[in-house]
Amino acid sequence: MCHATHPKVATAGFTLLEALVALSIVAIGLASIGGLVANSIRGVGSIERHLTRLETARAVMAALPNRDQLAPGTSSGELAGQPWHVDVSPFATDIALQPNARWIPRAVVVTIASPPGGTLKISTVSLRRSDGK
Repeated sequence: MCHATHPKVATAGFTLLEALVALSIVAIGLASIGGLVANSIRGVGSIERHLTRLETARAVMAALPNRDQLAPGTSSGELAGQPWHVDVSPFATDIALQPNARWIPRAVVVTIASPPGGTLKISTVSLRRSDGK
């Protein structure tokens, strides 16, 4: 009995080319995921800064004096590391107020500036009785 010697056929395992293609696909996937994570971190930081400015604005507005004691002018300060600025001025309108109007509108603008950048501006109207009561 004669056994023929045949060269071994390589059928098991990966070739070097297949391994490189698989590694490049994994690298592209990881790079995409890394980009998404980086964008999410930036977005979360932006939202946190905006919420800090918003909470500071709410605290400043809550601390404003009563509408009868709120005098026209400017005031400013700092709260929780956030500089704030409040402007109270006559309300600008095209409609002429009646001479015997019971209420006088005033514009109140609260501006919060964040040290890393970005501002939040809230505008509202405060009504004051014309007789000062």
